[in-house]
Amino acid sequence: MPETDGDTTKAAGGRRIAVLGEMLELGDEAVEAHREVGRMAAENRVDLIVAVGDTLAKQLALAAGAAGVPDIAMVGDNGTAAAYLASILQPGDVVLVKASRAGQLWQIAQALTGQPVTGL
Repeated sequence: MPETDGDTTKAAGGRRIAVLGEMLELGDEAVEAHREVGRMAAENRVDLIVAVGDTLAKQLALAAGAAGVPDIAMVGDNGTAAAYLASILQPGDVVLVKASRAGQLWQIAQALTGQPVTGL
């Protein structure tokens, strides 16, 4: 069961952090699908969302904030996301990294784990 620290729900030992990029293959439903992901993050008690990208990432971040995610960061690219995360991660934090393949968010996971960063 998650612990509670003030208004922030924490994963066992740390924060729940979701690094979420844009899903680029959704067509006409893209905006609403990104908003739904933001709402789902709140339902799953994510403490921090790092939204990576542009317009669709912004929609995700806005919906997450409106639904109750306490901390939101918007970044434009993977390098900025990795640098930001490296500066704020604490022992015990749990990080989920997810986007469509085109977003190449695996680069963020590679950077955070000390692996060589690869492209497509």
